[in-house]
Amino acid sequence: MKYITRNDSNTGEEIQLSYKDYGKGRPVVLIHGWPLSKDMWEYQLDDLVNAGLRVIKYDRRGFGKSSKPWDGYDYDTLTEDLNAVIEQLDLRDAVLVGFSMGGGEAVRYLNRYGNSRVSRLVLVSAVTPYLLKTADNPDGVDESVFADMLTKMKDDRMAFLEDFGKKFFSVSLVNHPVSSALLQYYHMLAAVASPRSTQQCAMAFAQTDFRSDVEAISVPTLIIHGDDDKTVPIEVSSERTARMIPESQFIVYSGAPHGLFYTHRTRLNQDLVDFCSAGAKKIATPAQRSHY
Repeated sequence: MKYITRNDSNTGEEIQLSYKDYGKGRPVVLIHGWPLSKDMWEYQLDDLVNAGLRVIKYDRRGFGKSSKPWDGYDYDTLTEDLNAVIEQLDLRDAVLVGFSMGGGEAVRYLNRYGNSRVSRLVLVSAVTPYLLKTADNPDGVDESVFADMLTKMKDDRMAFLEDFGKKFFSVSLVNHPVSSALLQYYHMLAAVASPRSTQQCAMAFAQTDFRSDVEAISVPTLIIHGDDDKTVPIEVSSERTARMIPESQFIVYSGAPHGLFYTHRTRLNQDLVDFCSAGAKKIATPAQRSHY
């Protein structure tokens, strides 16, 4: 198991971030969504690596095999973790791919650390630019929705995750885009996260305003979202993000749920390969290869 180790700037606590590093070529950093782990990217790895890309995926603190501290689930701290991954692996000309909650870390990274190491951005089903309904964000999601989520997580986290998984993939009595076995597998990935991190990260992606981060983006950007997303509705997220980044490429997947990384994996993988491969620079650094 490989880890990036850093000291938390607020607590001084040592944080270990579990990561995997496959292939060679332009680095593509996959940032997972809530409440999953880096293993959610299973169905993207082969196509990206076979296309000549180097793929790095890591577990956010509190999730997967990374450290699970009590605090540090605000986006500034989470972005410091991402920066540690990028710097310690000495990544250059990288592409950040942020899914759902991970889109927040990606845009905040670019605003805080610039684009000297990152040359492209992909937002998939992302929570940007600002989910919470407020006086200056009247089209957002009502706070009661997130309060209800938090109450259910505290009352019975496993039952909440089971229901959330069905919504995540738009499972219904007549629609079964994923098998029962796969639904259970993603439930298991979510269950590994600590209760504290699950709750704190939900509050973070619900309440964090990324509008200034999005407005500061100056790298080529691809935005992908499904129009049947019942978890992060496209109208309050990617449609707005696309308008805020005039030169971005916005692709809407018709009928796709939030978890389109599985349900629409063939199309997503091709879009990722095409975008991540475009304009790659040749960098004279040793290629790194890892194995399952």
